[in-house]
Amino acid sequence: MCECEPCNELAALAGKYGLQYLLVFIAVFLLVTDYVKNRSPKNFPPSPPGLPFVGNVFHLDPKHPHLFLQLAQKYGNVFSLRLGRSRIVVVNGYKMAKEALVNQPDAVPSRPSDPMFERINKLYGVVLSSGYRWKQHRRFMLTTLRNFGVGKKSLESTIIEELGYFRQAIQEEQGRPFEPHFLINNAIANIICSMVFGRRFEYSDQRFQELLHLIFELLVPLLFQLYNAFPTIMKVLPGRHHVMFSDYDKVVEFLRSEIEEHKKDWDPAAPRDFIDCYLEEIEMVTNLSYTLLDLFVAGTETTSTTLRWALLYLMKYQDVQEKVQKEIDAVLGRDQPPSMQDRTNLPYTDAVIHEIQRMADIVPLNMARKADEEFSLGGCIIPKNTTVLVNLNSVLFDEEEWDDPFTFKPERFLDANGKFSKNDAFFVFSAGKRSCLGEPLARMELFLFFTSLLQRFTFQPPEGVEPTLDFQMGLTRVPVLYNIRAIPR
Repeated sequence: MCECEPCNELAALAGKYGLQYLLVFIAVFLLVTDYVKNRSPKNFPPSPPGLPFVGNVFHLDPKHPHLFLQLAQKYGNVFSLRLGRSRIVVVNGYKMAKEALVNQPDAVPSRPSDPMFERINKLYGVVLSSGYRWKQHRRFMLTTLRNFGVGKKSLESTIIEELGYFRQAIQEEQGRPFEPHFLINNAIANIICSMVFGRRFEYSDQRFQELLHLIFELLVPLLFQLYNAFPTIMKVLPGRHHVMFSDYDKVVEFLRSEIEEHKKDWDPAAPRDFIDCYLEEIEMVTNLSYTLLDLFVAGTETTSTTLRWALLYLMKYQDVQEKVQKEIDAVLGRDQPPSMQDRTNLPYTDAVIHEIQRMADIVPLNMARKADEEFSLGGCIIPKNTTVLVNLNSVLFDEEEWDDPFTFKPERFLDANGKFSKNDAFFVFSAGKRSCLGEPLARMELFLFFTSLLQRFTFQPPEGVEPTLDFQMGLTRVPVLYNIRAIPR
């Protein structure tokens, strides 16, 4: 038995006052200790009342990010939440988001050390890394993607080629209802594959289909939040999060096998694709595996999900679909393939794409940042190393920046002369130093896919079905699975 002084004192108390008094003493002691250890610093953003030990965990609802707006109305556009032993600052509204991400670009350029992502990828790659590793990989990725055609005419031909396979697959449905989810995923993923592996995969390739399924079913937001708040407990508790880690390992193993195949006939003097360039420049296979994972998850999931929302909005708003088709017919006709040069001549089409992106709100809470230095925001002091979460949902639906923001109105992106005009609060790709690396690629894919599809098909719901805008949260905010009919024009 333990005979240390604290234990002897507890034993004496138990003998003197009984077990009930001892339990009360322990409970009060733990509560006071929890309060003292987790007191907010001076001038820290206000916080809603939380529970001892767990804090504000129950204020999180990944299905309803707009609840943060309700908290902002009560506590201000800069407030805080305590999750277990850590605190995060939540930034709401366009003005505060711009102040944090754009006006003070060196304030929150890093990622926090999330236990979930540390276990998944050891914070390698570009999306989750920080410091020198992030700067090195971001610079390399920007240069390499540009060299392989991102933002240039050469990549358009790759996208148009994949569009041909995609349209053929839709054509084979012959106007019957079908579920477009993984067909869209495969088409968008093939564009990444063309740049990364130097080849595409057939839509019938079972191994590649399984890989895509794993990628798009990976993260469950509530598990992510609970694991980060209570990593020690979650490591030993059984649950779906262990399956998620296993699925990530399978995806990484697939990517590593592709890398090893490349190394067999790699010629540093004649790089064929992204993998060859990486092996020549950095030569770290482990890091390359996770960099490729970033490309697939961030470069495929977001665009694919946006296109799924686009088809859903077209089904729901048939009048908008008809106006887009009328504009495309007038500018391109039915046979001329679209080009990025046509975008300025298709302002309404461009406006519809942007309004779909805004309304879809596929990454409502952005990815967490970390303060590299103490800074001031909204009259509050944010200490160094604090986790900062910018609520993009509050920016895209900010009533001070958008007229009637919860209504689908593509015309909001047109000026008085009918020309396309983008609102500064269009933070779909985030902003500042950690804005989306793949924005130029995503813009090309969305415009070319959207325009080409509406040039060839009219999209309608199955007979007797009313389209719904219901969603679920995964890696992104995605529409619930739906069927669609593509009627050839």
